[in-house]
Amino acid sequence: MKVLVTGAAGFLGSHLTEKLVELGKDVRALVHYDSNNNWGWLENSKYKDNIEFVVGDIRDFDSVFSAMHDVDEVYHLAALIGIPYSYLSPLAYVKTNIEGTYNIIQSAKILNTKNIIITSTSETYGSAQYVPMDEKHPKVGQSPYSATKIGADNLALSYNKSFGLPIKIVRPFNIYGPRQSARAIIPTISIQILNGIEKIKLGNLNAKRDLTFVKDTVQGFIEIAKNDKFNGESINIGMQEEISVKDLVNKISKIANKKVEVEIDNQRVRPDKSEVDRLLCDNSKLVKNSNWKPIYNIDTGLKETINWIDQNKNLFKHNIYNK
Repeated sequence: MKVLVTGAAGFLGSHLTEKLVELGKDVRALVHYDSNNNWGWLENSKYKDNIEFVVGDIRDFDSVFSAMHDVDEVYHLAALIGIPYSYLSPLAYVKTNIEGTYNIIQSAKILNTKNIIITSTSETYGSAQYVPMDEKHPKVGQSPYSATKIGADNLALSYNKSFGLPIKIVRPFNIYGPRQSARAIIPTISIQILNGIEKIKLGNLNAKRDLTFVKDTVQGFIEIAKNDKFNGESINIGMQEEISVKDLVNKISKIANKKVEVEIDNQRVRPDKSEVDRLLCDNSKLVKNSNWKPIYNIDTGLKETINWIDQNKNLFKHNIYNK
C-alpha cells in the first residue's frame, strides 16, 4: 500500500512516518520545499533510505495533487500550529490550514484516494464546557489557529457527506515527546530548567491539559486509519487524565533534580477570552472501537522526553520566547 504523509518532516509527522515504514508500508513523505532540500527530523532518520521524499507546499494545489498520484492512503498532518503566531498572521493560518486541507481532499476526490486521515486538534473544543470532553463537545474558535482547524475539519467532513470520501478526523489532545519544538509547554519548561535557569518564564500556570506521548498518539492514528467504522467521524486521542502547568513544572523539576521558581511572562499569556483553561479528553470512542492502548504514562513519557531534550540542548534557544 502506498501511503502519503504530509508534514512528514515535523514532530508528529516524522514519528508517524517512521512507524509506517516499520509496519512495512510504502511511504511517500511530502516535505516543505526549501533550497537546501532539507527533510527536517527525517534528515538523519535510520529509515530515510526507505522513504520516498517529495518536496512541495501544502498551500499549492499542483504540488499536492502531484504528490497524491498513485497513493492509496494519506495522513494529512501539515499545518501551522503555533497559537501566539496566529494572532500576528491569521491569514497564513487560513492559507495553510484551510486551503491546505482543501488541496488534500479535492485531490483525493479527483484521484479516488481510498483513505484520508485529517489531523485536527483539541483546541477546536475551546475551554471545557464539560469533562471529559467527547467528540460531541461544542467547537469554539478561541484563537485564529483553532478557528482555522474547525474550518478545515468541517470542510473535510463536508466532502464525506457530499461526495462519499472516506475521511476520518483524528483529534489529538496535547502531544509531547522527543523532537517537539520549544513553542510547546513541556520543551519550554524543560529547556529552561536544563540550562540552569533558576527562575523560569511561563504564562498561565493554572491551565490544565491532557498530555499524550507521541508514540501512543502515532499508534492512535494507525488504529483509526484502519477502521472503516470511523469514516465520516471525528475521533479523540488522549489519556483521559489532566495536569496543570504548575504541577507539570514540579514534575519536570523533580525529574531533572533542579529547584526552580516561576516568573509570569505577560507575553506568554493569551488574551483573556482566548485562553483555553482546561482540556480533558474522553477517549472512550477510540478505546471501545479499536485496539488502542497507551504504553506511556506521564512519568515514563516525561523521562524519555527530558532525556532527549537534555541530549539536544543545542537545538533550542532557551532564552528566546518561541511563538
